[in-house]
Amino acid sequence: MGQIQLPDPVVRHTDHEEIDTSALAAALREQVDGEVRFDRGTRAAYSTDASNFRQVPLGVVLPRTPDDAVAAIAVAREFGAPVLSRGGGTSLAGQCTNTAVVLDFSKYCHRLESVDAEARTCVVQPGIVLDDLNRQLADTGLRFGPEPATHMNCTLGGMIGNNSCGATAQRTGKVVDNIARLEVLTYDGTRFWCGETTDEEYAEIERHGDKRAAIYRQLRRLRDEYGDEVRRRYPDIPRRVSGYNLDSLLPEHHFDIAGLLVGSESTLVTVLRAELELVPVLPERTLVVLGYPDIATAADAVPAVLPHEPVALEGVDHKLIRDQQIKDMNPKALGELPHGRAFLMVQFAAGTHEEAEQQAHKMLDALHGTEHEADVEFLDDPAREHELWQVREAGLGATAHLPGRPDTFEGWEDSAVAPDRLGEYLRKLTALYEEFGYAGDTGPSLYGHFGQGCVHTRIPFDLYSADGVATYRRFMERAADLVAELGGSFSGEHGDGQSRGELLPRMFGADLVTAFGRLKAVFDPGNRMNPGKVVAPYRLDENLRLGAGWAPADPQDLYFRFPDDGGSFAQAANRCVGVGRCRQHTTSGGQVMCPSYQVTGEEEHSTRGRARLLFEMLDGHGDSPVGDGWRSTDVREALDLCLACKGCKTDCPANVDMATYKAEFLAHHYEGRPWRRPRSDFTMGWLPAFAQVVGRLRAGRVVNALTHAPGLSRLATLAAGVEDREVPLFAGETLQQWFTRRGPAGTGARGTVLLWPDTFTNSFHPHVGQAAVRVMEDAGWRVTMPSAALCCGLTWISTGQLGVAKHILARTVRELAAHLHDGGLVVGLEPSCTAVFRSDAADLFPGDQDVRRLRAQTVTLAELLTEHSPGYRPPRLDAKAIAQVHCHQHAVMGWDADRKLLEAAGVDAEHLDSGCCGLAGNFGFEKGHLEVSEACAERVLLPRVRDAAPDTAVLADGFSCRTQLHELDSGGREGVHLAELLARGLGSPPETPRRGKRTAVAAALGAAAVGAAALGTAVARRAR
Repeated sequence: MGQIQLPDPVVRHTDHEEIDTSALAAALREQVDGEVRFDRGTRAAYSTDASNFRQVPLGVVLPRTPDDAVAAIAVAREFGAPVLSRGGGTSLAGQCTNTAVVLDFSKYCHRLESVDAEARTCVVQPGIVLDDLNRQLADTGLRFGPEPATHMNCTLGGMIGNNSCGATAQRTGKVVDNIARLEVLTYDGTRFWCGETTDEEYAEIERHGDKRAAIYRQLRRLRDEYGDEVRRRYPDIPRRVSGYNLDSLLPEHHFDIAGLLVGSESTLVTVLRAELELVPVLPERTLVVLGYPDIATAADAVPAVLPHEPVALEGVDHKLIRDQQIKDMNPKALGELPHGRAFLMVQFAAGTHEEAEQQAHKMLDALHGTEHEADVEFLDDPAREHELWQVREAGLGATAHLPGRPDTFEGWEDSAVAPDRLGEYLRKLTALYEEFGYAGDTGPSLYGHFGQGCVHTRIPFDLYSADGVATYRRFMERAADLVAELGGSFSGEHGDGQSRGELLPRMFGADLVTAFGRLKAVFDPGNRMNPGKVVAPYRLDENLRLGAGWAPADPQDLYFRFPDDGGSFAQAANRCVGVGRCRQHTTSGGQVMCPSYQVTGEEEHSTRGRARLLFEMLDGHGDSPVGDGWRSTDVREALDLCLACKGCKTDCPANVDMATYKAEFLAHHYEGRPWRRPRSDFTMGWLPAFAQVVGRLRAGRVVNALTHAPGLSRLATLAAGVEDREVPLFAGETLQQWFTRRGPAGTGARGTVLLWPDTFTNSFHPHVGQAAVRVMEDAGWRVTMPSAALCCGLTWISTGQLGVAKHILARTVRELAAHLHDGGLVVGLEPSCTAVFRSDAADLFPGDQDVRRLRAQTVTLAELLTEHSPGYRPPRLDAKAIAQVHCHQHAVMGWDADRKLLEAAGVDAEHLDSGCCGLAGNFGFEKGHLEVSEACAERVLLPRVRDAAPDTAVLADGFSCRTQLHELDSGGREGVHLAELLARGLGSPPETPRRGKRTAVAAALGAAAVGAAALGTAVARRAR
């Protein structure tokens, strides 16, 4: 056999043949068992990742099995269509965006196929999320070692594509160090398992003489020709992630083809399965935080720490801390830090707590008396340690979209040098920031995996102007030269993609970049696998998501004023940084975001996906697949399953507030054509107006009796345009009527508070308000209550009827003004209505002084009793409870005051990690939402309630939460408000109205469907 010839390097062609996407989509639907989506909305949602780049895909395929992915690539090959494999879509260098057929493995191909605990290996499909995998492995005492900060939503396929690492790589190494074998597919259809290859195995492969054999022969030839140059030019550092892993082909790495393909960013093959090497879980951990005067000095201490073998060694600077303080992130954890302006977080782990602490003390003893001695905070409480670890993991979110500061961007967010040169690098990098005008009081912050020399940062590049983009390019080139001079890597875990692909010759030299091109040609000679990334790359200032030519529509006729985004809806839509926290499958730590994604697994039903559609709707580049602005049906459909829970307002690192965006969109979408609105917008949106009429006429019992008439319930739901489900019964007497009849009581020694009679408490659950009055009076407050028919406007806001909402809210503010001017507090019992006063009102009327007063002086019951009632002691209950915290309370008010109050009352309360209950105000009643609503509740909430002991109270302050518990399978359990629970300690509570099971929707909705518009107009006229 003659000498094997290597192919010429792949080059990028600019004259692409036109692909018949309609025929391509049709062929994919015919031949692939999976979801094939070439619609405008899907293409918009997948147009970018977490990077600075944007390319609209040809279409998206969600294969149900790895074999379906094989079939999809076969079809793409027939049409010459490029292919891109995508996991969680959180890549920061642009490798997950391309004009290609995108294979999204995350929805279906997420199985753990087998585990060999004795061999410490497992086989997984590429779409499995890292945290899900490790939860499934928990019983084995094993886990997959590398753990990026996105561990709650990143997939193993994406980790393999990027050669991910994370903080735990200090102990376990990069992904390439933890892969046994890969099953891969080339664009031409060659499919095989690969890993380390002995000479005997190589000979057996070669003997077959097939396409796989040809690949192996060429790879061996590539190794022989470039091996010496690889040894000479590849940085000998822990975090060399840039470039292809040609070093894996060397004899000392056993001709490891799987290792070669790790980190290839979907440019060489499609990974169908992976056999992972697992590590034992070290159950006991201790965290030591070392404080230093500056980040470079902290970095100087890293080599002195490393000999003590920590399992993680992270660095953060004071600018990251200040960023989090500005955004009120992790306040408890920040209080745990020692003195200093830069910190090393050093974690030790072992089989026993004593062993872990001993390791930590040995390190501290060694540092004592040296130049690296630091101020120390020693944490061995797992809860406190977890809180402090959030400071580090929140880096990307904390440094994005700081109020009043320029936006920051990735690009040079992932460089790495040898740990013993880290201090030198940080000093020179800081000088570079100053030279280019990027340095300021709050940034760029410097943090990262200091134990392995990897530095993360976000830089305030001006990516909006031609001069700014040109400066960005010059900085990238200078920074690349700096890292190359120090023998480092442009990427330490995020990959090269488009951000750094163009710069690779500066690090590796021309010969090795030629080798990269030839390697690409071995696997993908036609350059159809994620073209333009790593090899023959697009320029680093090409395909920018923003850029000098970005000119989005920027509507001026807004209802919400978007004060945190400079009054710009375009800036609000640009707020998402793509980190994908909204795609996590669990709601641990009390998080809520994103309930619709947790149920559907759809990118378009995540906060990120919806934000992408809104961004594309503004058509900043003139080529958006979503070209009809506010009238877009694609955007409306993506927003349809948004529960408006507001979870993203707090849980999203960039504080995307999709509930507000949805309301603004709906207001414009239906503007001038109200007849296109679903009937439920009127029946649910105008419910407060109808409830006021029912209450004024004292017709609650009559209306409720009518709902029990046989056959009427279904007619009511049809007329109302809502799901066939029960709506709570009207009270015979409203809270306001009860209070007028009863009058205030108590000493009023603490002063007067105004109890807000929200529609749901007033008209449906007045017993909650009655209990709250008793509790507040017992605490020494005199309670007053408006007698007028008022509303916060919540239901009009949530249905996007913002003109009406602003009118109603403005009237309410006028009615409350005198009380607010006297400094009086307003107590809200319904979390969603309280959140309107604390958040939405100020966003609608940011310059109104009375609205500002309303926001500052509105409190929850728990806040009143814990923060404004010095010396108050609640009644002793000595009980257990599980708490379903309302989404709006989580997002706006928080639950800390409730927790404190319950502890003082002797209530052992567990905050359920259940996320949204699924009813979410009007959402669960709207047509087509019942399945998602029930699935949200069944995910965690209902099973936990059914399993709760009979004497465990089910706390649910939200009317929606109590309604969902009442109607669905809660095992007969009912939710109680905090006020009701506290009132039990004061004696017999007021009698709670009996609630019928499955009475169907109140006839009020049927009547409202016919007369809501006229009734609402009359009410609004009287409101003037």
